[in-house]
Amino acid sequence: MKLFRTLLAACVSLALTACVSVERRAAPVTIAPKAGARIFVVAANPLASEAGMAVLRRGGSAVDAAVAMQAMLSLVEPQSSGIGGGAFMTFYNASTKRVSVFDGRETAPAGATPDMFLDDSGRPLPFGQAVLSGRSTGVLGAVKMLALAHDEHGILPWRSLFGDAERTARDGFIVSPRLGRFLASAAFPQSRAPDVQAYFARAGGGLLQAGDRLRNPTYAAFLGRLAAQGPDALYKGETAGRIVARVHEGDHPGTMTLADLAAYRPMEREALCGHYRVYVVCVPPPPSSGVGTLQLLMLLEHTDIAARGPSDPQGWFLFAEASRLMYADRDRYVGDPAFVSVPVAGIIDPNYVAARAKLIGDRAGPPPVAGQPAGAPLAGRDRTLEPMGTSHFVVGDAQGNVVSMTTTVESIFGSGRMVDGFFLNNQLTDFSFTPRDPDGRPAANAVAAGKRPRSSMTPLILLDAQGNFAGALGSAGGNSILAFVGKAMVGAVDWGLPMQDALALPNLVARGPSFQGEVTKFSPEVLAGLAARGVDLKPGQGEDSGLQGVILRKGVVDGGYDPRREGRFLIEAAPAAITR
Repeated sequence: MKLFRTLLAACVSLALTACVSVERRAAPVTIAPKAGARIFVVAANPLASEAGMAVLRRGGSAVDAAVAMQAMLSLVEPQSSGIGGGAFMTFYNASTKRVSVFDGRETAPAGATPDMFLDDSGRPLPFGQAVLSGRSTGVLGAVKMLALAHDEHGILPWRSLFGDAERTARDGFIVSPRLGRFLASAAFPQSRAPDVQAYFARAGGGLLQAGDRLRNPTYAAFLGRLAAQGPDALYKGETAGRIVARVHEGDHPGTMTLADLAAYRPMEREALCGHYRVYVVCVPPPPSSGVGTLQLLMLLEHTDIAARGPSDPQGWFLFAEASRLMYADRDRYVGDPAFVSVPVAGIIDPNYVAARAKLIGDRAGPPPVAGQPAGAPLAGRDRTLEPMGTSHFVVGDAQGNVVSMTTTVESIFGSGRMVDGFFLNNQLTDFSFTPRDPDGRPAANAVAAGKRPRSSMTPLILLDAQGNFAGALGSAGGNSILAFVGKAMVGAVDWGLPMQDALALPNLVARGPSFQGEVTKFSPEVLAGLAARGVDLKPGQGEDSGLQGVILRKGVVDGGYDPRREGRFLIEAAPAAITR
């Protein structure tokens, strides 16, 4: 197995996409599920949940189902994720009890420069202008990442995983209320993008509304090629040519080339794991912000939040203050470890966290500054903006393997530009527009050629003390993802709420001087208690959370979906033994 992984890594580094798309042709074998095994999926859209469950019913693996779900989400939830974007997958292997991370984060093209989001006078471009420009699009990562994971952990042939999405694209689907709300909103720059206006045009004028049928034959045709050709259908040939041409159009054109697409390399990384209460928590390492999730949980362990509850303002105050400390460090230090030194060990060092926790007082004060963890570089203040166009899903197969995957096109409908029926990401606007702070210190998340922008995505896996799967969780929400996931962990683990109730808890995001939250969902008593402690909660912005998660309670899978979206949790007995 070690030799196989070494050879696989070598072929990926040489960008030989055929290495990750070749079908297995092993002799037929009979695979039986574990006794009493359950298969489950939870996603932000019911059509995606159903597509994943259909694969599991055929005896497919969790990774097989993830491929089918991503293909469907690209069609039915295009404002959030798609094959034109990137993703992080945290994967639990039941046979080895190992957690690994598949990094499909987009990269800056070879022609990217640190000042690419500055105007001629050296000032940052207006965010809306940057998002709609060709230079906002990073080299696509999700599809090659899924192909790499499928080569290692897939069971069903790659070509068999796109049928539901292809059929739905051809026959059409009903525009959901949530998608309809985004189409009716003028709050996002993409709403006026020509491709958005053309794709969602309604006969007789205006844009489609909830309840209308939307067909996408162009995407159906592309999925047919992707099924037959593997990732080459996206990263080479006619589709790749159209992507390059599209990002070079208009003001502030991008620099992406065919060579950039062909050379994209997904990465398999070791998961970053820490402890919270009785669990081992495993998250993606940088450029993901999983280290921030671990630090937030460690900070909370120095408080008595577990003795509180959702109706106690002190519990929410402690959560807010721990969040501000975490964000101060995350914003200052986390970036792509191939380009900057990220002090991961220092950020989650128990002594350092204990010292930071002592800064939590009885009342909220000025915004905390970043600390000085061991190994911290001289990093500049961060000026990254991070909108909220993302989705999360969880899949568990009959063999006990689990996928926790967060996937994104960055902002709403990505860059607003389409190719072959899917939207292109605007992921490069996840970099700091200003490469240095006023003191001349370089930002950890500054643009560089080939660099992966920092991500707030933190799909996590929980293990018990014996290394068995115990839960999975993740969310959408831009830089608020860490607060959303932390809130759900407190609700499900510390306060003992059913997962559905933990995900439904009001959101509170405390970062720097800002305290944002779902004001109308907190009781007047909690709001008054927070105000007395210096926390003046204001309404939040953007997509809000998109939490999906499961947790095992006495061997029973307790799953839930974020009621702010249109999710569905499906669970059923594993299929009988299947011969392949």
